[in-house]
Amino acid sequence: MGWSGMVQSESGEVGRVMAAVIDPLSGEGLRIDRRGTWYFGGDPFTRKELICLFASRLRRNESGGYEVALPNEALPVKVEDVPFLAVEVFRSGSGESQVLSFRTNVDHIVTLDAEHPLYLAEDPDLGEQVPYLVVAEGLSARLSRAVYYELAALGEIGQHEGKDVFGIWSSRRFFVLGETA
Repeated sequence: MGWSGMVQSESGEVGRVMAAVIDPLSGEGLRIDRRGTWYFGGDPFTRKELICLFASRLRRNESGGYEVALPNEALPVKVEDVPFLAVEVFRSGSGESQVLSFRTNVDHIVTLDAEHPLYLAEDPDLGEQVPYLVVAEGLSARLSRAVYYELAALGEIGQHEGKDVFGIWSSRRFFVLGETA
């Protein structure tokens, strides 16, 4: 659904969001929680099409915050962690020739490669390293627990910066999942 179809929709969800775009003082704006759930005015979005539409227009602004680029302006988005979750992994090939692709919670397909690497960052709630995938410039997805376990089953010991690490191959590159004990 395009912008014109969204504006003409009878949905209360769409109407509330569009009213906020027209009148930003109408209350709490857009928010994405740690589980990738989108909220507006404290209520979760229920229409996946609307979430996917907004996600397709999501970007980082000059100050590092997130926003949805609308035709004539940008709607700020509060993001608790990262905007997306990697919820499914697809594998083709094996060994160093293996290629891994991920589906996000907004149905983006991203192949793990030099432009879309994995990286580890500390989760303040867990106090441990958590894997993330670069989806696009400035936008990342946290790997769901199920996806992480699938990758762990495919992992192997390799070398990174002179240390033995546990990781996976994709697109002829080795990506670190964690240090060995």
